[in-house]
Amino acid sequence: MKTGSKILLWIILILLLGLGIFCYMHFWFKWGDGVKAGNLNQLVYKGWIWKTYEGRIIMSGFKNDKTPNGSGLHSNEFNFSVDKKAIGYRPNGSVYSIADSLMRCSGKNVQVRYREYRGSLPWRGIQRYIVYDILSVTEPIPSTAIPVETE
Repeated sequence: MKTGSKILLWIILILLLGLGIFCYMHFWFKWGDGVKAGNLNQLVYKGWIWKTYEGRIIMSGFKNDKTPNGSGLHSNEFNFSVDKKAIGYRPNGSVYSIADSLMRCSGKNVQVRYREYRGSLPWRGIQRYIVYDILSVTEPIPSTAIPVETE
């Protein structure tokens, strides 16, 4: 084998190895792990080719007294995907589907565990955050009416 073809072969092998490392770090390496809580707004099963469960949790904000009229109440959205094969275990040992359980919890306060990846894969979901466990489900706390000032 000639020297030029050996060098070309090594360059191709190094590029393939670099591409493999990049793909692993971007799509399969778990970047973060955490817990989010809030009001489950929706969970839908959608997609063109790969159907995935996509959801949204509305997390309540805080009041900031430094803003005019105390209007600092904000909410944040947590968009996530649920793996179709994700299962949970009840204390009695029975198994349940995470996606099916979340489908029945719309409008309730939920606390979920998730994994964060740097990129999304179409068969895993369109979001970088993948929910894999439900910690708690409670009824929503009734909100208090905010008085409206009229002049």
